[in-house]
Amino acid sequence: MEQLTGPTIVDITLDNFQSVILEASMEKLVMVDFWADWCAPCKDLFPILEKLAGDYAEHMILAKVNCEEQQQIAAQFGVQNLPTVILVQQGQPVDGFAGVQTESTIRELLQKYLPSPEDAFIAQAQEFIAQGDYQSAFAPAKQALDANNDNIDARYLFIDCAIENGSIEQAKGLLGEIKLVDQDGRYQALLGKIELAEQAAETPEIKALQQLVENEPDNDQVKIDLAIQLQQANKPEDALNLLLAVLRKDLNFGDGKKIMLDMLNALPDGEPLKSAYRRKLYSLLY
Repeated sequence: MEQLTGPTIVDITLDNFQSVILEASMEKLVMVDFWADWCAPCKDLFPILEKLAGDYAEHMILAKVNCEEQQQIAAQFGVQNLPTVILVQQGQPVDGFAGVQTESTIRELLQKYLPSPEDAFIAQAQEFIAQGDYQSAFAPAKQALDANNDNIDARYLFIDCAIENGSIEQAKGLLGEIKLVDQDGRYQALLGKIELAEQAAETPEIKALQQLVENEPDNDQVKIDLAIQLQQANKPEDALNLLLAVLRKDLNFGDGKKIMLDMLNALPDGEPLKSAYRRKLYSLLY
């Protein structure tokens, strides 16, 4: 078999056994391929393993053991048939298989031990949340959910960010989709957060301004005042709707345009309201 080496494919000998199988496996998953030149199935399997090594290069090393030359290593792992593949993590064998397997079967096996695509986004969002910066956390939380819509941790994380950034209806919709089996303490906590956010939007000031808007439908300054209160109560969509109605009548009324731009800039990147209402405003401007 052609000997391919590189940063993700390594030929194992007694000299580098410890550095790869024991030490490198503390940081990456090591997929150990036991093969021999006379073994035809080994040659069928290797292109699949090579492809997977390339796909998961950031998190995995393919370590090749030529069993004719490295009989001591093969014996140490108790290899009896070729090809045999053993997964090593944290210096210990954790899984494996014998014989030729399909790419999809091997990929499914590897995914039990490799970081999920959404993990990095979740970690990034959690770092921002730890600093109290829910606005910056919104985008990576959304990326995590987009990467894997079935990841319950990503879903809860994004719902939390949506609530904190005022997207209450979106948060309610996503929370309502969570199955009973996944409704843990986080579910109840977020339900409570939504209720508090909705109560915050029922202040006496907001109620009084809403009554004024109803009584004086042509009073655009009252609408702007109400929009500001709604924004502060984490109801950005209602606030933006009011401002847009004012600007459609008179683009230069009061501070309406500036206030709307400020509200849009305050929304986190990745929030659908931000792009939707920015397009609506720009259609009035140009």
